[in-house]
Amino acid sequence: MRIKIYNIFLFGCLAFCLITCVSQISAASVPLTHSLKDSIPERQLLYKGRLWRNLYYQVKSDQFLFSVEFLPGTVTMNGATFNNVNIRYDIFSDELLTPFNRISAIRLNQEMVDSFSMSFQGRQYRFARFSDDSLKGVKGYLNVLYSGKCSLYVKYRKEIELLAVDGKYDKFFQTQKIYLVKGGEVFNVSGKIGLMKIMGDQKTAIKGYVRKNKLKMAKNNPESFVPLVRYYDGLMK
Repeated sequence: MRIKIYNIFLFGCLAFCLITCVSQISAASVPLTHSLKDSIPERQLLYKGRLWRNLYYQVKSDQFLFSVEFLPGTVTMNGATFNNVNIRYDIFSDELLTPFNRISAIRLNQEMVDSFSMSFQGRQYRFARFSDDSLKGVKGYLNVLYSGKCSLYVKYRKEIELLAVDGKYDKFFQTQKIYLVKGGEVFNVSGKIGLMKIMGDQKTAIKGYVRKNKLKMAKNNPESFVPLVRYYDGLMK
């Protein structure tokens, strides 16, 4: 009787260990990306970053742009472009994440990322990485809204408001800044009036274009500035 009980106990232990090991192996070996090509050596550049840890799980809301879910996108690193990559943009830490397995994610090496794009709700968003030297004080990933003789960018950020929920819990809230770059100079766009002042060298033409086309522009909708920036770009020599 004792031998039977011992054998049953031993079999149970072995079965538990086997199931646990299989689960861990499965989780560690299946990247959550759209392409089965993620395992080939050429794509290992994506996984040269460090494992991501959520240090802010006690903060209400989340630190990501658009969605806490991984979104389909494209990443260019050191000149090599990788399509069909699931990515998530942490705008609190200004870093890009991609799934490593079913339970963890990799923080992509920002120094190696040139640009990336991501899709959300049927729209494509394009980002480029800038250093202090390139935009004079503005650095990190910027959403490229327009690029020409002058360029329009948006910098998204999330900050933590202390004790924002019931006086007990901290909470993430999102901010954004809009930048117009012309002649190598970076301007912070405060709104419609501010943008038109930056374009003061073409004041008459700009006012006429806005009036004729009944343009409505708002800081909380950066894309609304694009038509005017495109028109101004065409006036530049």
